[in-house]
Amino acid sequence: MLKKEQLLAATEKFGTPLYVYDIEQIRECYRKLFDFIKYPQLKIHYAMKANYNVGILKALRDCNCGVDTVSPAEVLMALKLGFDPKRIIYTANNMTDAEFDRVYQTGVVMNIGELSRLKKTAEKYPNSRICLRFNPDVKDGDSEKTMTAGDLTKFGIMLSDVEKVKELVKLGNLKVVGLHEHTGSGLQKAESVYQSMRNLMAIATVENFPDLEFMDFGGGFKVPYKPDEQRIDYYEMGSKITEIFEDFCKKYGKKLDMYFEPGKYMVAESGHLLVEVNTIKYNRTRTIVGCNSGFPQLIRPVMYDAYHHIVNLSNPDGKKEIYDICGNICETGDRFAEQREMNEIREYDILDIQNAGAYCYSMGGVYNLRPMPSEVIYDNGEFTLIRKAQTDEELISEIMELSRG
Repeated sequence: MLKKEQLLAATEKFGTPLYVYDIEQIRECYRKLFDFIKYPQLKIHYAMKANYNVGILKALRDCNCGVDTVSPAEVLMALKLGFDPKRIIYTANNMTDAEFDRVYQTGVVMNIGELSRLKKTAEKYPNSRICLRFNPDVKDGDSEKTMTAGDLTKFGIMLSDVEKVKELVKLGNLKVVGLHEHTGSGLQKAESVYQSMRNLMAIATVENFPDLEFMDFGGGFKVPYKPDEQRIDYYEMGSKITEIFEDFCKKYGKKLDMYFEPGKYMVAESGHLLVEVNTIKYNRTRTIVGCNSGFPQLIRPVMYDAYHHIVNLSNPDGKKEIYDICGNICETGDRFAEQREMNEIREYDILDIQNAGAYCYSMGGVYNLRPMPSEVIYDNGEFTLIRKAQTDEELISEIMELSRG
């Protein structure tokens, strides 16, 4: 856990706004998964969409972690970084034929979640080894927008379509080596994990899928975002997960590999977005704090009404006041926090927006033509610059160059 003095030192060296990631904390999260889930054939595939920082990916690669990818570029990046193709899963949805063809040629596991894509695979790539993504019909997550199962979702094949699936598998003499499901991000109830597993297992019979090598139960493990938020007892959950899966394997007739694909759990708490206060404005009913970042650089509060805890690193003992913490973007909704109690904030104070390791930088953009922040990692007692922020001139030059084509 990075301390206040370390974070302030990082801003002095690299400036603000600045993303900082604690690599040892990420490694510890990875190791703990094997403490929680004692199944001997557990394999973890990091959900790369959560954060594609090269320093993070290299650290996880060196821990023998696999990756879950959702675009051709993510697959290519993982391969260039040295991940074993056998430890890469491709789980894109609504992919084009060209995208599918390109990724198929790399040899990674193709995880198919639509009947139409399965039919095309059977016709064009007969005898292929594939994984199938099913909709587990269990809704859970920290927002309606992050729930990936149930009637309203675009993800996965309906469990009730298993007979149609079998017909298409037979058509192409496909070998189904894995079954996959994903319930949502930031799962609120442990029972959702257990029930989604059971729902997938209900169709995972030897009669339906005789060639299974693994079952993939997605990710979505919750982490606390608020200081008083209770942590999930992952030891208890892991014990139950292992019990359910071992019982299934006995019925299936052999021990399969168990896959999970955590993203948020692995990296969220390692990350900090450090910003500097540049304006304090007193409206009739609000004290508005303006800082040198905005929602394109951390969009979760605007997109999901997500809570990120914020600490005033420069004045941690100041008197408590109520503030709106706003960004520098030309949008009224550009707020990191609204009516938040914090230690007194002054101009030029450094604020630490916490739990910024997952779905923050990776969802970023350059709206209002403001470059994304620099990213640094902290490992072995040192800060290392992984990605330097573009200058305004460099950003404009890049846009102009791309526009010439």
